[in-house]
Amino acid sequence: MKKLLFDCLKHNLADELRRALISHWTDLSLTIEDLYPLLTIPPQQEMGHLAFGVFPLAKKLRSSPPVIAQQITALLQQRQQQSSSQSSFDRVQSIGPYVNFFFSGPFLFKTLVEPVLTGAGFKQKLFESAPQTMIEFSQPNTHKELHVGHMRNACLGDSLVRLNRYAGVPIISTTFPGDVGTHVAKCLWFLKYHNQEPIPSVGKGEWLGRMYSKAHLLLEDHEGTPEEANDREKLSAILKQIESRSGEFYALWLETRQWSIDLMKDIYQWCHIKFDHWYWESDVDSDSVKTVKKYFAEGKLVESEGAIGMDLNDENLGFCVLLKSDGNGLYSTKDIELARRKFEEHSIERSVYVVDMRQALHFKQVFACLKRLGFKQADQCFHLQYNFVELPDGAMSSRKGNIVPLIQLIHQMESHVKENYLDRYRSEWTNDEIESTASVISQGAIKYGMLKIDPNKKIVFDMAEWLKIDGDSGPYIQYAYARVQSILRKFSGTNIPLSQGDYLKQSLELQLMMLLGQFNSQMAQAVETYRPNVVCNYLYEVAKLFSQFYHECPIGRAESEGLKQDRLALAKATREVLKEGLALLGISVPERM
Repeated sequence: MKKLLFDCLKHNLADELRRALISHWTDLSLTIEDLYPLLTIPPQQEMGHLAFGVFPLAKKLRSSPPVIAQQITALLQQRQQQSSSQSSFDRVQSIGPYVNFFFSGPFLFKTLVEPVLTGAGFKQKLFESAPQTMIEFSQPNTHKELHVGHMRNACLGDSLVRLNRYAGVPIISTTFPGDVGTHVAKCLWFLKYHNQEPIPSVGKGEWLGRMYSKAHLLLEDHEGTPEEANDREKLSAILKQIESRSGEFYALWLETRQWSIDLMKDIYQWCHIKFDHWYWESDVDSDSVKTVKKYFAEGKLVESEGAIGMDLNDENLGFCVLLKSDGNGLYSTKDIELARRKFEEHSIERSVYVVDMRQALHFKQVFACLKRLGFKQADQCFHLQYNFVELPDGAMSSRKGNIVPLIQLIHQMESHVKENYLDRYRSEWTNDEIESTASVISQGAIKYGMLKIDPNKKIVFDMAEWLKIDGDSGPYIQYAYARVQSILRKFSGTNIPLSQGDYLKQSLELQLMMLLGQFNSQMAQAVETYRPNVVCNYLYEVAKLFSQFYHECPIGRAESEGLKQDRLALAKATREVLKEGLALLGISVPERM
């Protein structure tokens, strides 16, 4: 995808810089597109608001970068003095191989803050020629209990869907739950032959997951005993009934599967996660075998030791088995069929799979197979790997039952928020507002905690840390938003007069405007790198800087009414940036905390 030149500050300066350079060095051939990416934000504001590194010009101008920077600075200063039209920058200076630009408060306000206040800045398309893209994420298994570890995939995929749509990328979101397989057979086996608990009237999905854990542990106990062979025979019979779609276990599968689906939908509703399309493993299971047999008959696959697949040794990927010698398929078999359906049913050009890092080799093999089978979209298939979520004492396992069940966690977090933050407002707030605010803060804690870490790094889940309203947490960013709301209500009610930024001159005021103006650049970077943690880092910086700004640039005690209104406008722009940025992480905001 090609990124558009959406940053007006950089675009205008690149144009002005281009015209100055080609007027002085007539043999230079430069475009705005050449100069735009060379304009960067210096590490310290004292060095300027934007800096132009002259390194690419050194060879053409046959001079050292520091000398070129001095020459360009002198040229711009001369043109600024002689020109009847006002320059976009206030002043310019050279520092080593960089030309550094400083802008006035009113110019930054008009260029960067006004688009935020009007909302126009949030409606810019960030990329051109974006391909029709499908993002597949959150592939939980039925008959297992959803736990906190599942949330990393769900939050990561949902945020990427939101960010891409914001950037102008056409997106189809999808999920691919695993509703067949040995884990299902184990659960049904336990329900039929060993369960002695009554089926609960509510919470059936969670209860079913606990039954699966008991089934797994019991089967482990039977290993090496006379029961083991009998267990295998029963499990095989269960799988055959589900595959043939007949018999008592097929009926039990349908009933219990729905319990898991209801649990999934409850979780997704709480998280505000929606999918455009649901694929099911059971829907592609038998068809995937047929598809592979068809490719084999067409000579596109080979046989090796009784198995059918594709030889990928020349790509150092080994032999990808698509049909085992017993005629059964594997995950790769299903993913080949699923990809075919995605390409043909939805005409997608790019396919993103949000799946943990253990499946890296699997997807390399699948993508290589798709390419050799003639799917042109194979080169646009991408496996977004992520690392695991662990508890402070180690990894989680649904089989062993050492997990933090998601429904239980939600209730714990909401109770914690009410007891520690919201119960003090019982005499002022309605019960509905307290309940909804507790839910919003809990969502913010979970989602931000899952997204603030680079996908390649492990997450150690710590509920108390994630719920803090100070430091790098979701509740802290939400609190910053609620605090700005409170300030605006206190000083202006709902009406903020139109400002021009004429009174904004202090360093923190200019710094905050520059940071707010980076919103779209940060969102584009998150889309390009598949890393929502870029957004988290940005919002945390905005929240911290606003706190410093409000402390050192008081609104109520401003020296003039004009300065007060300009600072209120900055506060409102901060509120909009925090709200929009959190929304792209899938996080709602409370009106007060």
